[in-house]
Amino acid sequence: MEPQGPQGTITVARALALPALRRGLPEVVSGEELLDRPVRWVHAGEAPNIAALLKGGELLLTTGLGVGPRAAEQRAFVRRLAEAGIAALVVELGARFRALPGPVIDTARSCGLPLVQLHREVPFVAVTEEIHTEIVNEHYALLRQADVVHRQATEVLLRGGGVPEILGHFAAFAANPVFLETPDGQLLYAAGPGGAARPGTADPLQVWEGLRARRAAERHAPPAGSVMADIPGGGHGPGAVRARLTVLPVAAPLAAVHRIAAERTADLLAVVLLRARQEEELAARGRGDFLTDLAEGRIEPSDAPAQARVLGFRPGGEGPLLPVVMRLADDLPVLGGGAESWAALAHALQEELTAVGVPVLLGVRLPEGRVPLLASLRGAAERGAVAERIAAALRSGVERAWPDRSGARPPVVIAGLAAGWNAVGGELRHAAEAANAARGLPERDWYDVRSLDVDLLLWRLRAHGDLAAFVDRVIGPLLAHDRTARPPLVPTLEAYLRHAGRKAETARALHLNRQTLYDRLARIARLLGSDLEDPRTVLALGLALQARRHVR
Repeated sequence: MEPQGPQGTITVARALALPALRRGLPEVVSGEELLDRPVRWVHAGEAPNIAALLKGGELLLTTGLGVGPRAAEQRAFVRRLAEAGIAALVVELGARFRALPGPVIDTARSCGLPLVQLHREVPFVAVTEEIHTEIVNEHYALLRQADVVHRQATEVLLRGGGVPEILGHFAAFAANPVFLETPDGQLLYAAGPGGAARPGTADPLQVWEGLRARRAAERHAPPAGSVMADIPGGGHGPGAVRARLTVLPVAAPLAAVHRIAAERTADLLAVVLLRARQEEELAARGRGDFLTDLAEGRIEPSDAPAQARVLGFRPGGEGPLLPVVMRLADDLPVLGGGAESWAALAHALQEELTAVGVPVLLGVRLPEGRVPLLASLRGAAERGAVAERIAAALRSGVERAWPDRSGARPPVVIAGLAAGWNAVGGELRHAAEAANAARGLPERDWYDVRSLDVDLLLWRLRAHGDLAAFVDRVIGPLLAHDRTARPPLVPTLEAYLRHAGRKAETARALHLNRQTLYDRLARIARLLGSDLEDPRTVLALGLALQARRHVR
């Protein structure tokens, strides 16, 4: 297989294989291991000072008339061409040389310059035309590939995706991590080629930490072979930059097509970022992805503190971390007005949380309508007080960002157990699942995750047919009664169980006289064929009432 050069070019080896040069019976005299050099252009010339006219990357065709008769002139001629950075020197034998002089060959070898001699005469104009056509065709192929990537990214946007989805698509194309940063170098979002972290793939946040360390060491330029593209739109004037797209060659080298695709992706991102506060929402989504990866075990606990620092989280002292998850009502994003309202929500929540008085790492997860966060505690004893302040801040932020929420249920806030980095991921996942399980429960400012253990167990069983069968077997007749008759009896049973079978308290809670309560309890017992005084029956009834929220 022929060596392949950078996309959009052809190599010396490819040029020698084309018919026009092949008719000259080319023989590689030196630099055979360098035939993968890219050919930018073809030039034919006989002047002794031809090197001064070249820019680098040319395939130079000559009959040797300008090489010079003396050994010193020949060495200088070849050395100047090598210093000019040409791709290769091709000499046609016959007009000037029957065989290449030794000084020419020796200098080419010492300078690392591919040297080719042609044993037959060929028209240089035909060689030039054929190679230039090949270069142009390669360049058009490169542009077509970049167009495909741009069209696919546009389709991602039209399907409702945003900046994270576009960056993820581009990272997959480049097979390398992609970063969006502010002009002053602050990370907004990081995407890896595999989306979520996977074995054998460098975590983009770890890669970013290395890049930041490199910049801190006063090596401000990214590693060699990186691709960067400015995203216009910030400030005033045509040269204003709003953000910067950076692709690092971590897993695979980057080529010209990646540079072109990055520039076109940057133009697309500029359109998306025109919306107000998009950068703030984007950074919050990046933190939400990190917290989700931590919860799902895709980040090693030992790596988590450094990655959290990259995202701006600096816990105070050696105290534990408090995981908190807010689950938004299903209709809240619709009422909020879509993507722009998520930017407003991220801004409002961040502002409200600054008043809590502890370091907080806040993220948003649009697909699940969830807001996860970690808070730094001085000690486990302040868990309840901090959870209360955080819950109030979260609810206030939702009210500020989405004031037009008539008829919407308030968000559910779950405080998990305080833990260190080694265990906080599992606690964060537990709190997120509990937030799902808490939907439909009576409204509270916040829930302690420990109070939802039974609800969470039932929620995890929701897809299992036995749970629905259990509900139907235990309280099915009662549910059937309430669908067709009045007054409904389920609220009476719920109040009776909530007050641990104390009838006087149950009657007061329901605003009933005792005889009416006794009559209703008797009807419930007859419908279910159960003894409401039996502890096992009471346990089954309580579980069935809780489970019915998950099997409707």
